[in-house]
Amino acid sequence: MRKIFHLSSCNTNQRILKELNISDDVDLQDIKQNNIDEKTLDFIKEKVGSYEKMFSKRAMKYRSMGLNEMDLSESDYKKYMLEEYTFLKRPFIIFDDQVFVGNAKKTIEAAKEAYASLHE
Repeated sequence: MRKIFHLSSCNTNQRILKELNISDDVDLQDIKQNNIDEKTLDFIKEKVGSYEKMFSKRAMKYRSMGLNEMDLSESDYKKYMLEEYTFLKRPFIIFDDQVFVGNAKKTIEAAKEAYASLHE
């Protein structure tokens, strides 16, 4: 699978998509229009190690819902991400067996290298 889960209204996600310079071999999914499915979320979790690593604690709803006051379990993180796209630490990038989560500079650089190596 070659897919990027992103938020089209996010300037950072738009910039990253432009930087990656992807072609038609990658499927783009706007999570606001069509949130991630459970099977894919589980696949990414297996690659990164935990749902918490995929969860955005910067989301405005994180504080407004009082989640910052709670001791969330892995199943809680999963549940909230499936219910509300805003909790996804985006973008989620899948290039075959490689997964990249979030917009940290080194994460995006690694994704760029991985994508380039797919086309060598």
